[in-house]
Amino acid sequence: MSAADLLKDGPHVIGAGLQRFIDDLQSQGVAAGSIDWRPPASSDPAVLNAAETLSIGSTAALIDTANDEALQRMHSANPVLVDVKLAADVIDGLGDHKILHAGPPVEWPDMCGPMQGAVCGAIVLEGWAKDLQAAAKLAESGKIEFEPNHHHNAVGPMTGMTTQSMPLMVVHNTAHGNHAYCAINEGLGKVMRFGGNDDSVLERLRWLASTLGPLLADTLLARDGVGLKNVIARGLSMGDEMHQRNVACTSLMMRELAPTMARVADPETAFEVLEFIASNDQFFLNIAMAMGKAIMDPVRDIGGSSIVTAMSRNGTNFGIRVSGCGDQWFTAPVEMPRGLYFPGFTEKDANPDMGDSTIVETIGLGGFAMAASPAVAGFVGAGGAADAAAFTNQMTEITHSRNPEWTIPSLDFAGVPSGIDIRKVVSSGITPTINTGIAHREPGIGQVGAGIVNAPLACFEQACVALAERLSAS
Repeated sequence: MSAADLLKDGPHVIGAGLQRFIDDLQSQGVAAGSIDWRPPASSDPAVLNAAETLSIGSTAALIDTANDEALQRMHSANPVLVDVKLAADVIDGLGDHKILHAGPPVEWPDMCGPMQGAVCGAIVLEGWAKDLQAAAKLAESGKIEFEPNHHHNAVGPMTGMTTQSMPLMVVHNTAHGNHAYCAINEGLGKVMRFGGNDDSVLERLRWLASTLGPLLADTLLARDGVGLKNVIARGLSMGDEMHQRNVACTSLMMRELAPTMARVADPETAFEVLEFIASNDQFFLNIAMAMGKAIMDPVRDIGGSSIVTAMSRNGTNFGIRVSGCGDQWFTAPVEMPRGLYFPGFTEKDANPDMGDSTIVETIGLGGFAMAASPAVAGFVGAGGAADAAAFTNQMTEITHSRNPEWTIPSLDFAGVPSGIDIRKVVSSGITPTINTGIAHREPGIGQVGAGIVNAPLACFEQACVALAERLSAS
């Protein structure tokens, strides 16, 4: 364009920044457009170099192919709830003085208050100490072995306690042949998953092991399990997102279980168990977690894949695992949730985020499916329906594709965002949004609210560097 042409036609403006500047120019009749550009999220040269390496040329093509394989494994999964078994019977090496917990590895001195409270309760439950004071001394002594649930094909909500006598729900991924495990949801109120550890908490856990667990096992065996993918699909259409809201899926599970349960149990026991499930809107959460673990475990160890296979937190650190990096953890300090508090509590009472329940976000549910559940957006302080849709749409920017089987009516039946790609997280600075409960920072008190939290960017930056190093060495 010559200078004469410029004076005759006027300038054409391209903006790379705030959209309102372009809007102002367009309102005055100026030809203006914009490009989607944002500054790099990181200033660390190692992270920037790794992100560039993973996003260009033959390396990017290799990763894209590996990620296609990861998504194929995710979407072809067929998770079925098949049984309930004692933890000692399905987890190798889980015996006396061994406790599995939520999140990446953590030892007693670094555990948060509710985690320590839950550990003490679990020790008394197993009979390794006579009371909570003796349990704390035993935990401090170093005679208790701690390991993450994720190291044993298992997950657990919040504190995530798993010990030998606890009943675990068993999900079988029939497409890939693997199994995953999760404890039965304890219900509402003061519970071990939020650090509760008094006699009422322990009695409820004993009832789960003696009554609900065996009956649920008999029911599932009598009807050859319950397929879960269709339950999730229907739940999304009924307002669930499967992390903070499980009302619909719990009700659907009741419909699946109740007829057979009434046939295999005596009436009084069937009534007791069904009444418990009906009064617990979060009963399905633990099933969804075991399902998520069963879906994602076959995605591990795909060479070159940048897809996240696990996200978890222990109240101290947040950790992720990435397919192309095997079982290596990438950790950073966990963040504080933002949300609404129960009467009498404030953010000063809150503990940093914790739990393995982020496995549901890893498969595209929870905060990634917020658009399906605007009621949850309001409950966790995230706004209304438009805000809920915005959360889901933003998560599409850091995922590989959408899940064609799990769709959201309010988004014209678009699939939930599926397959978190560490490259996209690092390049955009957008981190996964997670729906979560909020525990009191002191042991023994329990839940004090609910909200949302974001995964720390540092985990994804570390993973990018590690993946780039692996690919450079191969």
